[in-house]
Amino acid sequence: MPFVERNSDGDIVAVSQVQSGGCVEAVDADSIELSEFFSTVRGESAGLTATDPGFVRVVEDVIELLIDKQIILFTELPQAAQKKMLMRKNLRNVLSPGVGDILGSDDDF
Repeated sequence: MPFVERNSDGDIVAVSQVQSGGCVEAVDADSIELSEFFSTVRGESAGLTATDPGFVRVVEDVIELLIDKQIILFTELPQAAQKKMLMRKNLRNVLSPGVGDILGSDDDF
């Protein structure tokens, strides 16, 4: 059963799977109020969220370009960022062997 937090008007402003912080009121998972909350959240951020995967890849490519041009060093990135970048690069190589960066190689031009 989800737990919700409400604002001063009684509107749901946060939802949690566990009772924590301001999310202390239990509501039925199939309540109309909860459905309306999720519809509002999806509607307001759907366009932005839809662009996230592509944008993440652009950021990765920019970071790789900065590293290739020796503007920054890979080791200057936070340890967590290094780990995530290596993990994503390895996953891309496993899932799509032979597929390079979105910009391709210099031989493609």
